[in-house]
Amino acid sequence: MAAAGLGAAAMTSAPAEAGGTTHGDVVGTARGDVVGTTLGDVRGTVENGVRSFQGIPYAAAPVGERRWRPPRPAAPWPGVREATSPGPACAQPVGYPIGVPSENEDCLHLNVTAPVDARGDLPVIVWIHGGSLMYGTGDLYGPDRMAAGGAVVVSMNYRLGVMGFLADPALGESGGLGLEDQQAALRWVRANAAAFGGDARNVTVMGESGGGYAVCGHLASPGSAGLFDRAIVQSAPCATGSSRTPQEARAESARVIEATGCDEDTAACLRGRSAAELMAAYGTSAEPRPVSGTRLLPVAPEEALRTGRFNRVPVLIGVNHGEERGMVLGEELATGQPLRPEEYEPAVRERFGARADAVLERYPLSAYPSAGEALAAAGTDSAWSAPTLETAELLARWTPTRMYEFAEVDTPWYEGFPEPSFPVGAQHMSELAYLFDLELFEARTPAQDRLADRMIEAWVRFADSGETDWPAFRDDGHEPYVQSLTSGTWQRTEFVEDHRYDFWKSVG
Repeated sequence: MAAAGLGAAAMTSAPAEAGGTTHGDVVGTARGDVVGTTLGDVRGTVENGVRSFQGIPYAAAPVGERRWRPPRPAAPWPGVREATSPGPACAQPVGYPIGVPSENEDCLHLNVTAPVDARGDLPVIVWIHGGSLMYGTGDLYGPDRMAAGGAVVVSMNYRLGVMGFLADPALGESGGLGLEDQQAALRWVRANAAAFGGDARNVTVMGESGGGYAVCGHLASPGSAGLFDRAIVQSAPCATGSSRTPQEARAESARVIEATGCDEDTAACLRGRSAAELMAAYGTSAEPRPVSGTRLLPVAPEEALRTGRFNRVPVLIGVNHGEERGMVLGEELATGQPLRPEEYEPAVRERFGARADAVLERYPLSAYPSAGEALAAAGTDSAWSAPTLETAELLARWTPTRMYEFAEVDTPWYEGFPEPSFPVGAQHMSELAYLFDLELFEARTPAQDRLADRMIEAWVRFADSGETDWPAFRDDGHEPYVQSLTSGTWQRTEFVEDHRYDFWKSVG
């Protein structure tokens, strides 16, 4: 799904300082802001009670003949590598506000943030950024507060769009190199977490939107087995749309091959094209996903969950109460005016086709303050709420599962954007303003800070123990338990009724 619905410094080497570590020492030794890793020493920064290390290579540059090939280990470096600036953004087109337009392919770097007093026993949270698997960078999401809350937080850049998900027989079978990059980062974490004060035996993989769909992929991929111990899936219902079929992938590659004129000697031709040419051929309307029926992903995540053939770890899964409010408001910003009442029915018919009459009856315009809010409600329930509940149902059959709904009404809007025509509420991405520091959003209020602290505490607790302060999804054996997260009292929400789950299950 489209994130929010709206439309690097060079590394240097220096001699190892006295008291620092040298490559070959026991991983986990550190002094000051220098840490020894399996590939060499890195120097970070210390500020506000946390240590930050940015732009650490976790895999070799996938350039030239290595383009569209699985990631390989990065080369060791001598001395102390400066790790005070993020690595380059992976190649991505102009698009969402969370994107960083780039043609750089030497981008497989990660960032680590940890409390200054971390001693090797803290849970490790590996954050996979969203952006429809087309846009974004790991360093956009400021993790200092989460780290200060008692976790080592790792984020990474991984191949996106055409560079990470193009699949053609000429290029090999993966069709999910972005996912393979993330696996390489997770292997790096297992090997190096202790160096930064984390417990390498307690790793939680966490993602939102496109990053959440990547977590769905890791749950289903045999190659991810043993690389993580818990999973957090935000705004990404694994039961729908988390992978592509081989047929869909071939159709997509045929379009790119035709646009680039690479119908002969395809692999060499595509590797000879610039990143800009390839991104233009791929376009910005694609929703890249890993390809099922491959070595990386033998079955689609929804089938893996249905049959129990997945990496069974405790899962925290959630959705926002008004996911599509941001999508509708984004369309309004693009057109320059709110959705008019007379446009509501045509919009519903365009989206829901044969189901439109039933949808219009269940979501009548008269029940909502505006046409935009009515369309957002129908879109949220159909594409997000119902499939997320279904995903939790599937997970809970096989593994400990907890579910939340972020339902805060007063949330920050995007910094510098025109005022929305209706309250944004718990739109897509809005919970991220509470879990991370993001310049993308307006500054939080003191009340929002309090909710942020409480959410971070819940997320870190789950990463540490697999527990939350609310019951498991099927704790009582009857109705599913979904916890509502707001600035008020946290309590069970009547999710099934609120989002008309039975209706959407009946119409498909």
